Amino acid sequence: MKVSPLAPKEGFPSLPVVDGVEFAATAAGVRYKGRDDVMVARLCEGTAIAGVFTRSATRAAPVLDCQAKIGGDASGPAAIVVNSGNANAFTGGHGVKAVEAVTQAAAEALNVPVSRVFTASTGVIGEPLPAERITDKLAELSQNLAPNAFERAAKAIMTTDTFPKGAKAEVNGITIAGFAKGSGMIAPDMATMLVYIFTDAKIAQDRLQAILSKLNNKTFNCITVDSDTSTSDSLLLAATGKGPEVKDEAAFENALHGVMQNLAHQVVRDGEGATKFVEVNVTGADSDADAHRVAMAIANSPLVKTAIAGEDPNWGRVVMAVGKSGAKADRDRLSISFGDILVAEKGWVAESYTEEAGASYMKQEDLVLSVDLGIGKGTATVWTCDLTHGYIEINADYRS
Repeated sequence: MKVSPLAPKEGFPSLPVVDGVEFAATAAGVRYKGRDDVMVARLCEGTAIAGVFTRSATRAAPVLDCQAKIGGDASGPAAIVVNSGNANAFTGGHGVKAVEAVTQAAAEALNVPVSRVFTASTGVIGEPLPAERITDKLAELSQNLAPNAFERAAKAIMTTDTFPKGAKAEVNGITIAGFAKGSGMIAPDMATMLVYIFTDAKIAQDRLQAILSKLNNKTFNCITVDSDTSTSDSLLLAATGKGPEVKDEAAFENALHGVMQNLAHQVVRDGEGATKFVEVNVTGADSDADAHRVAMAIANSPLVKTAIAGEDPNWGRVVMAVGKSGAKADRDRLSISFGDILVAEKGWVAESYTEEAGASYMKQEDLVLSVDLGIGKGTATVWTCDLTHGYIEINADYRS
């Protein structure tokens, strides 16, 4: 598969070892042939685990199981088991039994309580998960655990991704490192994303959860590729407690925010068929909620996204998206900019704007679309990509 033109030029980063975490990956043949498709992470005793998940009404069995376990007894070691190729979603009772089989086998192979085994599955919806292909590999996985196997673990959870996604930070002696997968079926609450972030910080689970939930709303809930919310989104944040105690919570939160935003941006940069990375800024809204509503209306508009793909500075489509958003707006106070170029203001095209300037700007890979509603102090920023023929080609035969 051709790597996205928006992929980080330096490739997968060199992630630091996080004390208390080990990884392993293997090819189980869940769906794919000849590539790793199962990842295991083993976490030391006492690791605090926080999580956020899709709010889809058709959540997959692994998501429901994880949600039930978050915030439970944290005294023992823990494990994360992830497979790609099959989402184990909309599979009825079989899905629940598959989760039970994987979690029980993982608990035995990795010597952790079953209540501390968190699973996730990503891939095709509606096909029974061949759980035995995963459970048959758990003994092998348990023997091959290594603290520096981030990249192999990240590759094992990919589906239509064209590159593995990793990010890191260090603050006050605390290490943070994580990886994610996601390329299509990406929209807030959350998306078809799996995200795993690890830190050696010593912090209580309730504080970890509060920070994660807050930052999720500023990062993964502010990206969209195609407006479709997945059945399988899971984001787990594990703090092993092997490093320094979090005394400066603001600094820790800022560092974690950087990791989460980096990963979120990489998901958009790997959007199926994407050739443009787009930041949408909305200011002057009646409220932050209204600003977010407008930003997402622009970011999700097929007409806006196809114009961007065609490098067409069709600002009229931005006007359309603002109007359909449902947010409070006044046509004659609205202004639109592409980068530093003022395109429209006061209900009409700006006198200084030229089509040539707009068309030249749209040729860039990284674009910024800004809208000021001129009626309040609400602001929002979201990130998206263009919509190309490549998206259709990938999704027209995804199950083939």
